[in-house]
Amino acid sequence: MSGPGGIVIVGAGQGGFQVAASLREGGYAGSILLLGDEPVPPYQRPPLSKAYLTGKTDAVGLQLRPESFYADHRIAVRRDAPVVAIEREARRVRLAGGEAIPYDHLVLATGSRNRPLPVPGADLAGVLQLRTLAEADAIRARLAEIRRVVVVGAGFIGLEFAAVAAARAIAVTVLEATDRPMARALSRPMSAFFRAAHEAAGISFAFGAGVVRILGEDGRATGVETADGTVVPADLVLVGIGVVPNAELAAAAGLAVDNGIVVDSQLLTADPAISAIGDCAAYPSPFAEGAPTRIEAVQNAVDHARCVAARLNGRPAAYTAVPWFWSDQGPLKLQIAGLAVPHDETVTRGDPGSGAFSVFCYRGGHLAGVESVNKPADHMVARRLLAGRIPLAPQEAADPAIDLKARLGAA
Repeated sequence: MSGPGGIVIVGAGQGGFQVAASLREGGYAGSILLLGDEPVPPYQRPPLSKAYLTGKTDAVGLQLRPESFYADHRIAVRRDAPVVAIEREARRVRLAGGEAIPYDHLVLATGSRNRPLPVPGADLAGVLQLRTLAEADAIRARLAEIRRVVVVGAGFIGLEFAAVAAARAIAVTVLEATDRPMARALSRPMSAFFRAAHEAAGISFAFGAGVVRILGEDGRATGVETADGTVVPADLVLVGIGVVPNAELAAAAGLAVDNGIVVDSQLLTADPAISAIGDCAAYPSPFAEGAPTRIEAVQNAVDHARCVAARLNGRPAAYTAVPWFWSDQGPLKLQIAGLAVPHDETVTRGDPGSGAFSVFCYRGGHLAGVESVNKPADHMVARRLLAGRIPLAPQEAADPAIDLKARLGAA
């Protein structure tokens, strides 16, 4: 596919970048335009809450590729170029300044945005979120001067940041509306392990804690009030209560949206000239019995991108990659293969007391997902088990005498 409009990619994150790179790797010769709405080159987001906050990497180290890469591969990148409309009949997108850009095929890699905290005081200075480089810069600039932090939301980002803050001897309180950390993504045994590990590192938790307002003085946050009247003092409030898919652009253009931009098994919308990938796309996952699924993960964005690039290069195939995730929280590396939630049975392999073990999650008697802490070998085996649909009974998963790699070989 190559015409006067070429391929236009809206969104210059991991997925958008990978579409462009994979198109060239696959032999695409037409024009490629990558439109980003931030003023910086395409960069990685996962290190923002970890290595970037701790100073182990800088803004240059975050870049997905050096700027020379784009020129060498004839990929045009435009920064600060937010798209405000898709004109499907004319096959063009319109930028905020009014400019119209034609396309032969449009890839929506618009990602997601932080869910806002809908309480009074959420707009006070010192109430921050962590998704973009600019937000990470704002937090990093304050880490040396703060002594008390409240994290609203015990999800991945909130706990990654909490671990960074606690390691700097900052007092950290995590407020979570549910009854355990990372409840949306983890089994109860793994949630319990992470709660205990974070508490041992000095982090305090309050569960079932609904936030009703942010308190402040002179325009700056000074604490958080919960529904039971408790006030937790804070020099900084980090809000991490999930994300919302950036699907409004697609909806305004008449494309189907249902917790994300609805796509088929090849990540194509109902418009044959428009694909959607990554955090913003809801696709029929074979690991969710074909139900529309939206996954917020680098792996998902990258593999979506490769699938779309292959199709545009004349090699169409359904998207069937095994979902996997990771989260670094202090010395703990959590890796998840598959879609472990929901499940109806779990078994533990290894000793949680050692700090290195896995939880195998089953749904209807079949392996649905595997959660591993500091056990990369278990994680890699789990991905292959799930990809090959290789049966593994719960009692086998729990038995350390059974060699899982051998099971793979036998299968």
